[in-house]
Amino acid sequence: MPAHDHWQKSSYCAQGDSCVHVATDVGGGVKLTESSDPTEAILRTTPGVWAALVRTVKEGSHQD
Repeated sequence: MPAHDHWQKSSYCAQGDSCVHVATDVGGGVKLTESSDPTEAILRTTPGVWAALVRTVKEGSHQD
């Protein structure tokens, strides 16, 4: 992960390498990455889409 970004690790992350990290970018967007990804792929989305995803997961209304 880039050293200049302030990444926050998921509070649901267990011991190990598979942890989701979230950060904001300069323009206010949301960036996501996984600590075990050797290519350091970064997904980007808007704050609204991120909030909707978090709300859906917390409500448990998503389908497996």
